[in-house]
Amino acid sequence: MFAGKGGVGKTSIAAATAINSARIGHKTLVMSLDAAHSLSDIFELNKGLMDKNRGEPIEVDRNLWIQEIDVQEEIQRNWKDVYLYIASLFNISGIDEVLAEELAIMPGMEEVSSLLYINRYVNERVFDVIILDCAPTGESLRFISIPTTLEWYMKKVFKVERLFTKYARPVVERLSSVPLPDDAYFESLRYLFERLQGVEDLLTNPHTTSVRLVTNPEKIVIKETQRAFMYFCLYGLCIDAIIINRILPEEISDAHFDRWKGTQSRYIDLIEEYFSPVPVFKVELFGNEIVGGDDLAQLSKVLYDNLDPTTKFSTENPYKFMKKNGQYVVNIKLPFITKEDVEVSKSENELIVRIGSFKRHILLPRKVAHYDPLGAKLEGQYLIVTFGGE
Repeated sequence: MFAGKGGVGKTSIAAATAINSARIGHKTLVMSLDAAHSLSDIFELNKGLMDKNRGEPIEVDRNLWIQEIDVQEEIQRNWKDVYLYIASLFNISGIDEVLAEELAIMPGMEEVSSLLYINRYVNERVFDVIILDCAPTGESLRFISIPTTLEWYMKKVFKVERLFTKYARPVVERLSSVPLPDDAYFESLRYLFERLQGVEDLLTNPHTTSVRLVTNPEKIVIKETQRAFMYFCLYGLCIDAIIINRILPEEISDAHFDRWKGTQSRYIDLIEEYFSPVPVFKVELFGNEIVGGDDLAQLSKVLYDNLDPTTKFSTENPYKFMKKNGQYVVNIKLPFITKEDVEVSKSENELIVRIGSFKRHILLPRKVAHYDPLGAKLEGQYLIVTFGGE
């Protein structure tokens, strides 16, 4: 998964990785999870070809396919009964029919459709490598949270809601014009859930799935990258690389860019400090836009050099959040240190761990950030920091 703030260059990096993967022999799919798809543009695909294969994988090179999810097509395949019921509710409320149909495309439909494809491709071994060009950070987090949320709904609410609706429908139909969902609606949800079984384990298995966060050497972008890192850790996903994109090349010797270069250099140092020991890859700003296979292949060469881009550069998150005996705990992997080496402090919503001249800044979840550290101890390779709780 390639994730990060909008506009940092995720699509270019994802597409370049896919080209590299395909050219070394892996049967590769790169799938866009962003509603504003741009994969077809970066590969310079003909619009007629995209329209002809709407929402389906399209072969663009040897061993390489791209897929841009089409939510209208997915409604017909997966959401028809759910969509028709929601549209009818909006329509009954007085909203124009065309607008009601548009509003009935609910948040999450596209993400669930993507997960259905991913689960099927993995179970049927359709591709060797699946690369996900994620939407901006907020939507990416919704994407990874859907399996957990849907499982909770199916286990805790679905059966009760279905049973209640069955017995309440005759009464409600006599008293109100607002329809209750019919059994086809519930059966559609049940079938969707069945087809998603196992996808959460797939996403959280560090030997199968990893996240690569794409960032730029700018303060606001780095802050969002920190938040994304923290949330992906919370969801149990493995971050195996940070990619710093659009670094000004050293050979630019223009007074106008000198301050920019100095600022970028400071932020690059901060990124390496913030995210260590996760590997950091650096990509300089190209002299022109990156479009087409040749440009993407050149970008991949700069990014990965001679490395296989499908390598897992890390298989363990450097820290984990949990709750024990009512208290919040942060586990930080710090091998080869003694307690005399470590200083722990907190500044606003960050935990700061200092080892000699090295510092690690860990952005805390809001609930954890509300408390001060109660203590820290070393257990094996882990530093365990305890915070207050209820």
